[in-house]
Amino acid sequence: MSFISISLLLLLSFELHSAHAQESPTPADDCNGIFWQYVFTSGSILKPTLKAHQPYRFESTLSIINNGPDELKSWRVFVGFQHDEYLVSASNAVLDDGTSLPAAVGNGTVFAGYPSSDLKTAIETAGDSTQTSAMVGLVGTQFGVGLRNAPMPSNISLVNDGLICPKPSMKGNNTMFVCCMKDPKFKANLTRDGDEFLPREEGDLTIMYDITRTYDSNYWAQVSIANHNPLGRLDNWKLSWDWMRDEFIYIMQGAYPYLVDSSDCIFGRQGEFYKDLDFSNVLNCERRPTIIDLPLEKANDTTLGKIPFCCRNGTILPPAMDPSKSVSAFLMNVFKMPPDLNRSSFTPPQNWKISGRLNPDYKCGPPVRVTPSEFPDSSGLLPNKAAFASWQVVCNITQPKGASPRCCVSFSAYYNESVIPCSTCACGCPANTAKTCSTKAPALLLPAQSLLVPSENRTKMALAWASLNHFAVPTPLPCSDNCGVSINWHLLTDYRGGWSARMTLFNWDEFSFADWFTAVELDRAAAGFEAVYSFNGTTISGVNNTIFMQGITGLNYLMGETDGVNPHKDPRVPGKQQSVISFTKKNTPGIKIAAGDGFPTKVYFNGEECTIPKILPKSGSFRISSNVLLTSTILPLVFTMLIIITTRQ
Repeated sequence: MSFISISLLLLLSFELHSAHAQESPTPADDCNGIFWQYVFTSGSILKPTLKAHQPYRFESTLSIINNGPDELKSWRVFVGFQHDEYLVSASNAVLDDGTSLPAAVGNGTVFAGYPSSDLKTAIETAGDSTQTSAMVGLVGTQFGVGLRNAPMPSNISLVNDGLICPKPSMKGNNTMFVCCMKDPKFKANLTRDGDEFLPREEGDLTIMYDITRTYDSNYWAQVSIANHNPLGRLDNWKLSWDWMRDEFIYIMQGAYPYLVDSSDCIFGRQGEFYKDLDFSNVLNCERRPTIIDLPLEKANDTTLGKIPFCCRNGTILPPAMDPSKSVSAFLMNVFKMPPDLNRSSFTPPQNWKISGRLNPDYKCGPPVRVTPSEFPDSSGLLPNKAAFASWQVVCNITQPKGASPRCCVSFSAYYNESVIPCSTCACGCPANTAKTCSTKAPALLLPAQSLLVPSENRTKMALAWASLNHFAVPTPLPCSDNCGVSINWHLLTDYRGGWSARMTLFNWDEFSFADWFTAVELDRAAAGFEAVYSFNGTTISGVNNTIFMQGITGLNYLMGETDGVNPHKDPRVPGKQQSVISFTKKNTPGIKIAAGDGFPTKVYFNGEECTIPKILPKSGSFRISSNVLLTSTILPLVFTMLIIITTRQ
């Protein structure tokens, strides 16, 4: 064999070896489920230059591949960020909790696929990777990580039900991957036979986005908000979302934009494309509009109202309180932009957020395509008419980190003359105050009459009470509770066969609460509930040990705070509602009322959980129910004299 022939064979052998080496299996090749990985691609230092907590730019990619036999619908992945990350952009995904970017994600976050949320299988697509996989590019800021490091998340996993993800593995120092397999024990919530959509989910609050009419350039959508939580509620709700394809709102019925403004369209792409459209009639062109409900008087307005479940001034009640008022709805005419100008192209808005006034906080997931909703046919000839397309947004009550409650509770009892007040800064403390106060010192015990005085006016009464009872007074004095609504729970009586409590609601805000409700959780005493005398009250089915109370007809308004008789001298007067609640001990043997069983462990006002004191009134002290002469005659006189002395000092 010639030298040239041998050289050609050696060269061919080398090329075959190189090709084989390049086709060596990857971790994804060994996965027959859902494979996904996080790759840190680059980082660089950012200004300002700091000795501690230095900011760095980071770029990463998320890759998810469906190597399994079943389609993965509405994929969602968790990334356990742990370096105070501030995410600026994410391609092909949105944050699952509805937060718009940029956003802080340093405690970890869940991504949801957008605009494509479903991953088909290789079997049904002949291995088309554009339909079986997704790649998300991330850009953001990290802190204190150093240039030489590849800062990785603490964990990555799939959030979708029915999948089991093991502990992720590392490849080098910048790649983390995991292969998630189908859980053989998981039982799916199946939809109707032949449905290509995910089943509808349950939540504290659900929002439906239904396409009811469609044209090439625009469509009509009905947005329905339904409350399912027995203690959830919204007052003056505000609903917002992000348009993702430059859509804008032309007409609305049943609700209205918080800001009517078409300037973003006139000076944007919309104005260039719709040259013949009169934009003075366009309601809103914001990328993130805020929608509010209409007042009750617009319910029968032929232009703005005439929509079922509309126009209640933003009030959505618990279903147990009034099922007809637990839903709110409105219609809107949405205009689209190229390349979506056909009647079958719909892109639901993302990053939904809903909030109310003195109500729980809600966290909303991404819209999920579900079976089209059905509505009664307006002609009356057909049983139902289906929407062209429907998406469901599920929202659940949450407590944001660092958020303060907006109501508080004080405790008192017949066996102790002092009131355990609302906690210091129970509803948060102002950043700046005219007077120095302590945010950590416990609140001063109070006389009962001080509950009718605004917290900022109680200082003289509290100091006089402390002097009379030889209570210690911290320096500086504790800050006030800063709550708009406070509730006093007073243990009224305790006898062999039963006991009673008196509940008083105080509204320190200037606005009134219509159709208010409150709920108390009594771990051991709720089973003995008998009656509420000035409210309507009942136990709630499905909610353990909770008594639900609301105002009776004609007294269902908790009025706002008003001026005193002499505004220049007298403190403002809160709105007030009060009722006695009676209990029997027949169903609660061994209950110890004074030892704590007679005090609630949780209290809610209009769905918001209120802060409660960490201590209870002590028994064995001076009894308010005895020595009536001393209490009603001598004690007020001594107390008044002490206030005068304190004032003069």
